[in-house]
Amino acid sequence: MTRVYNFSAGPAVLPEDVLKAAAEEMMDYAGTGMSVMEMSHRSKAFESILNDAEKDLRDLLEIPDNYKVLFLQGGASQQFAAVPMNLFRNKKAAYIITGNWAKKAFEEAQLFGEAVSVASSKDKTFSYIPDCSDLPIPEDCDYVYICENNTIYGTKFWELPNTKGHDLVADLSSCILSEPVDVSKYGLIFAGVQKNIGPAGVVIVIIREDLIKDDVLPCTPTMLKYKTQADAGSLYNTPPCYGIYICGKVFKWLKSMGGLKEMKKINEEKAAILYDFLDSSKLFKGTVEKKDRSLMNVTFVTGSDELDAKFVKEAQEQGLVNLKGHRSVGGMRASIYNAMPREGVEKLVAFMDKFEKENG
Repeated sequence: MTRVYNFSAGPAVLPEDVLKAAAEEMMDYAGTGMSVMEMSHRSKAFESILNDAEKDLRDLLEIPDNYKVLFLQGGASQQFAAVPMNLFRNKKAAYIITGNWAKKAFEEAQLFGEAVSVASSKDKTFSYIPDCSDLPIPEDCDYVYICENNTIYGTKFWELPNTKGHDLVADLSSCILSEPVDVSKYGLIFAGVQKNIGPAGVVIVIIREDLIKDDVLPCTPTMLKYKTQADAGSLYNTPPCYGIYICGKVFKWLKSMGGLKEMKKINEEKAAILYDFLDSSKLFKGTVEKKDRSLMNVTFVTGSDELDAKFVKEAQEQGLVNLKGHRSVGGMRASIYNAMPREGVEKLVAFMDKFEKENG
């Protein structure tokens, strides 16, 4: 069977080398005589998988020693509640609204205290990143929150906001490991892995140790306390073992590719192929201001709903799948995460060129 080029925003494409290695180990992992799916999370074999995954992630992101790495369940959306539950002291936080996921996090935080919108790009359908150099951040707020890469709208913070001394909390779900990151600039990073790392079901939290406290909101469930998870080394209950195992394999694949500096170079080259075509096209039009374009999620339209639908259908027939834009905005979206090969982007652009000549 021929593999398609999968442009899905998540769950998304995984490296073929990782899938092949996992397939080979499906029935017998490292001589244990069983699949990782079957083994105890308390076993020596899984302990090694978890420890290796954390070590490789720390190496890739150069995570400082005073940060904990947690492999949790519940996806990024559960962190919308966990963050205020754990970090609220004054019960106030500043949110920068640059898309659906930041908006959802903002609304969730309002259940637990005062969430203040200090900037938004809603006025232009989230097609840009607002100026965050001098925001009206309340002095007594507990943190400043961003969704760093906006999967639906295709925008990216290329410069972090001036938080005026407050801790920065960032959802990095759709851009984590696509480039080097200075973790020390953040109080907390979280990322659902199903976009750029592994299968759905795992969320990674990277949190500075001084933010892990017993002093959380009284309503915080035991499972959602970062201290519970940190003290137990992500093993308070049965974690998503197989998902973590695949994440670990992706970390090793990234190392073999040369690490995050090399991945950023590859991703910039891939994105340039698609953006350069969009900038010269008479039919297709990018939907994001150039300075704020994401390397991971490229959004575009033809200007006609009928043509958009025709393009998505005919692209699928050519093995270019999951190009339909998010249901809330329509159009098209090509998610070109780390595991999308350059050849996939080139094939997409060649098809777009052909489609334009036939329909322009």
